[in-house]
Amino acid sequence: MLPKYYEFQNAAKILSGRNALENIPFELKNLGASRPLLLTDRVLQDMGLSEEVIRSLAAGGIEPGGVFADIPADSSLEVVREIAGLYRDRACDSLVALGGGSVLDTAKGVNILVSSGHEDLRELMGVEILRRRLRPLIAIPTTAGTGSEATLVAVIADPEHNIKLEFISYHLLPDVAVLDPRLTLSLPPRVTAATGMDALAHAVEAYTSIQKNPVSDAYAWSAISLIRDYLPRAVADGRNEEARLAMANAALLAGAAFSNAMVGVVHAIGHACGGVSRVPHGVAMAVLLPHGMEYNRDKVGEAYGELLLPLAGAEVYARTPGQARADKAIACVRELGLKFQRETGLPLTLREAGVVEQDLERIAQTALNDGAIIANPKEVDFEDIMGILRRAF
Repeated sequence: MLPKYYEFQNAAKILSGRNALENIPFELKNLGASRPLLLTDRVLQDMGLSEEVIRSLAAGGIEPGGVFADIPADSSLEVVREIAGLYRDRACDSLVALGGGSVLDTAKGVNILVSSGHEDLRELMGVEILRRRLRPLIAIPTTAGTGSEATLVAVIADPEHNIKLEFISYHLLPDVAVLDPRLTLSLPPRVTAATGMDALAHAVEAYTSIQKNPVSDAYAWSAISLIRDYLPRAVADGRNEEARLAMANAALLAGAAFSNAMVGVVHAIGHACGGVSRVPHGVAMAVLLPHGMEYNRDKVGEAYGELLLPLAGAEVYARTPGQARADKAIACVRELGLKFQRETGLPLTLREAGVVEQDLERIAQTALNDGAIIANPKEVDFEDIMGILRRAF
């Protein structure tokens, strides 16, 4: 059904394909920037990927104003503040972020501080608090999951309070998203599986959110189709450039979908698992997605039935009776997780992911206060979340 009103924006220019990296200098110049601060993490620097970016910049006549390579897997307010100080000290005029979700979200947080003049990121937490355009930001994802290169969302940890802070604004959308398969070829199978399940969770929740619309549906549908065909290939053969590029596009499509339609209870609980128990986000999504779908099934079973087509293909869809399609769609998601558990050791319970039983109530309370829960298609209370957690434990 067409909503009476909706909004959709995906402002990022997309550079997709082998050698996309080499076009970054041109894009920076188009944005009026010449002295970017390059952000990455230690692993990517040790692998030489940051040097690849620096070489690409140099070939176009651009030298970074600095490089910060100490972004942790779960970035924090303190890291964002430190990098913002470096940006100012080096007189930088833009940001180039190379990495997974933590690096890209960190870059967005830094951009908020250096563009607004604020020192405390917490002052700008929330929805559409930002009132003006930020500095140029080029996002280069090295995983295919978070979709942060195409989202208006940043999630930054506040370790002091064991929570993750959410920042949502159209101004947070990167100016350019660079999808180059060379940058994901060395991603380990288990990480490939986890980040791919993250992209799947984005697409499924976007498709069933109360803010869904025809445009976000199209993005989510395309993402799921690509994930069906290419995620198993990328896990089985990480050097497969076709699969890697397809998954990079799937993650971006899913990111754009949920950036506009939002997500739901799966992400609310996943964020809480990360904040309370340090569960990697992709792992949390792999564990929680089928359980969240089971919870929402009585409300959005028809939509899940529709998703059986991109999840399993035309043949499975056609031979499955209409009333059984929702259950079959959930079973497909569960089977995909089981496949990756067998092949990579991907955890499929919260216990396997490192959560201890005594933390479940704290996770539930944290999830209940997470902004993602607002767009869930079915109302959720504390006991509902506890039920999902117990089944996932």
